[in-house]
Amino acid sequence: MNNVLKNPTIKLIALDMDGTLLNQKGEIPEENRKAIKEAQDQGIHVVLSTGRSIATCREHAESLLLKTFLVTVNGSEIWDYQGNLIERNLVEAESIKWMWELSQKHKARVWAISCGKTWNDQMPEDIASLEWLKFGFDIEDDKIRASVLKELQDKGVFELSNSSLSNIEVNAIGINKAKGLKTVCEKLHITMDDVMAVGDSLNDISMIKEAGFGVAMGNAQETVKKAADAVTETNEANGVANAIRKYALKKEPSFKD
Repeated sequence: MNNVLKNPTIKLIALDMDGTLLNQKGEIPEENRKAIKEAQDQGIHVVLSTGRSIATCREHAESLLLKTFLVTVNGSEIWDYQGNLIERNLVEAESIKWMWELSQKHKARVWAISCGKTWNDQMPEDIASLEWLKFGFDIEDDKIRASVLKELQDKGVFELSNSSLSNIEVNAIGINKAKGLKTVCEKLHITMDDVMAVGDSLNDISMIKEAGFGVAMGNAQETVKKAADAVTETNEANGVANAIRKYALKKEPSFKD
C-alpha cells in the first residue's frame, strides 16, 4: 500500500454496498449518509458499484439522493439515475444451464440474476428463454468450492470473483466493476485516475486496483487489503464516511493506514 493519492482531486467516489456502504443489518449508517451528502455538495459524483441487481439497490440510491449512474450486477448493467438502461452485458444461457447442472452435481446452493428477477436455489424450466446477467455459487466446503472454481476457470469464458469467502460470482468474461466504472467515467468526461473506489471483496478488486485511489474496508478480505492504497474502518464503524472525509474531502492533514 501507499498513502499518496495518485490524483489530488477525487471527482467520483465508487462504493460497493454489502460489507461496505451497508452495515451488517443491511442499512446505511447515518454517518455514511452525511459524508455522501458532503461529497455531493462539493460536486463529487457518488456511484454505487455493486453485485446487486437494480431492483435491490435502486431504493438505496434514491434514499441517498444520488444523481448519477449505477453500476449493478458487477458491471453487467449500468443505469442512469432516472432508471434508463445504459449498458447490458449478458452471460450466455448455455453457460447458465451448464453452471446450474454443475451446482446440482456438487449439491451447491446457488443464485442467479436474469433481467428482471433473482433466482435462489431454483431455475426456470426453460433457461434459454431468459437473458442472464450473473450466476453465483454459495459453498461452505473449501474443497468442493475449490473444485467448482477450477471447473469454472477451465472453461475460460467467465469473469470470476466473490462477495464473501464462501461464494463464487460469475459474470461474462471481461465484465467487472472497473469496466462499468470506465463507462461511467466516459459519460462524465473524467478518467479512472479521478476515482476513489471503496470495497471489501474480490468483486471489488478490479475497481480498487484501477481507480486513482483504492480503499479497502477494515472488514475486507486480506487480498483486497493488499490491493488497496489504504484501509479504512469496518462497515460497522462508518468506514465509508471516514474514507470519504479523509481521502476525498481531505478533512485530515495527513494520510495513515
